[in-house]
Amino acid sequence: VAVLNDIISSLFASNFVGAAAMAAIGLYSPITILVFAIGMLFAAGSQLLSSKYMGKHQIDHTQAVFTLNIIVTFIIGAILAASHVLVIPSGLTDALSDDPVVTAYLDQYLLGKAIGVLPLMLSMQLSAFLSVENQVRRTSVAGIIFVIANLAFHVLFVGILHMDAFGLALAGSLGSWVFIVPLAQPYVTGKSSLKFSLKAIRWREVLAICKLGSPDALINLYFAVRALIFNSMIVATVGTMGLSAYATVYTFAGVFWALPDGMVAVSRMLIGVSVGEEDRQTLVDIMRVVFRRYLPLMIAVTAVIVLCAEPLTNLYYHDPADPVYQMTLWGFRIFPWCLPLSIVSTHFICYGNAMDKPILVHTLTISDGIVAVLVFGAILLPVMQLNGAYLAYVLRGVASCTIIAVYAWVCNHRFPRSLSDLMVIPPSFGVSPEARLDLTVRNIDEVVTVSQQVRAFCESRGIDSRRTFLSGLCLEEMAGNVVNHGFAADHKKHSIDIRVVHKDESLILRIKDDCIPFDPTERAKIVDPKDKASNIGIRIVYEMATAIDYQHLLGVNVLTIRI
Repeated sequence: VAVLNDIISSLFASNFVGAAAMAAIGLYSPITILVFAIGMLFAAGSQLLSSKYMGKHQIDHTQAVFTLNIIVTFIIGAILAASHVLVIPSGLTDALSDDPVVTAYLDQYLLGKAIGVLPLMLSMQLSAFLSVENQVRRTSVAGIIFVIANLAFHVLFVGILHMDAFGLALAGSLGSWVFIVPLAQPYVTGKSSLKFSLKAIRWREVLAICKLGSPDALINLYFAVRALIFNSMIVATVGTMGLSAYATVYTFAGVFWALPDGMVAVSRMLIGVSVGEEDRQTLVDIMRVVFRRYLPLMIAVTAVIVLCAEPLTNLYYHDPADPVYQMTLWGFRIFPWCLPLSIVSTHFICYGNAMDKPILVHTLTISDGIVAVLVFGAILLPVMQLNGAYLAYVLRGVASCTIIAVYAWVCNHRFPRSLSDLMVIPPSFGVSPEARLDLTVRNIDEVVTVSQQVRAFCESRGIDSRRTFLSGLCLEEMAGNVVNHGFAADHKKHSIDIRVVHKDESLILRIKDDCIPFDPTERAKIVDPKDKASNIGIRIVYEMATAIDYQHLLGVNVLTIRI
């Protein structure tokens, strides 16, 4: 959403205000990145921490993370907004440009942006938690409302009232306030799973959030520092028009950068749950999706951008003989190729963070965030001019992929031969495939075979006959209950995921289904006077189980039983 705002602002800046306003937006970009770095620190850290708690079935701790996140983010957002206003009379903006027109536009832009910092920060957090609650559709609806409102504000403030750079920033800021309303609605009305509760707050969790969110925050902080340095390198080598072209391409590409950002946001959530459950196979599956689905999709998107380079350039600049036109055109042809490679590096940063691999995480964040682009830029800018700056971003992705492969090579003492090798998952994490049984039930006919398959698995693992019999009976009865009642509730296609794990002499039974929320614990308490055997499998297992947990997680019923 923030990127869409930048796209709209840049279009109005280049067509209604001028190239100087576009340069001012480029100079403001490090501040934008800094705000995002702080927002991502809490959004990513809170999302990963809450997902881990959900994987461990500790929903009360998840509530505490949510409450703490909103309080801290509100305070920091208010401080950042005040800082925007205070920096204008200080004269610090004069150090960023020798052009007084650009500096004047930057001061206007800062003032308008100050109004939208707080809703931007809070909306990042609410969007992350709505993902945890499987309510991403609400974010999409809010985004559509935002785009409509944002366009209307830009037409009013820039096209009609001619408020120049202040109007550009004000339109985006008011759009952010419009955007946050539907995001906050379920939390204000109490219709969300996560509740705001001061009683549940645990202040010590701030450190855990910051630790988990630091890689995402650091990489954005590195982006801010890199932007300051890179902007000065471009101005020194190519001039102000080069900065305008670079800002145009970078801003427009941001809307497509939202795709890998969205992909890693979903993966972060699933990785957190998988780490909490010690689910080795799902971790590999998530990364397999990255290479088989995300990467080809992003390559296709990049190819479309490159093919449309000329019409995209015409949106901003209209004279092919103008140097800024040609620099922008080549930017659209070269720069987008960094997008597919960024998917790989961001996912490995997220994975390494969740699995506590600090060397991999910090090496990637430093290289990806600042070092690679500046080094390649310093080499290529004098030779290739602005095209060298664009190519530096592509080579950054190549460097990150090389780091991932070398890290796996060093850790495994051989070149990685599989995805598991590349991820360097510790042998002690989770269980081997032989110690786990996975079943999927889609209809009542498949329910009949559940007990037989579970018993066969338990016998192969040497489980005693009592637990073997009761596990098969329990899972068959519960699966049948879900099919008979959950599947029929809404006449949609559903499935049941059954997992049996044998670890450390414990037998772990887990059932997931995507039906309406239903806690089997309540059914275990029911005894039908006319049928004493009703629910007997569930009731007996509940009596002998060492731990039973139920939660509605990511729109899915999750029941875990340890025997």
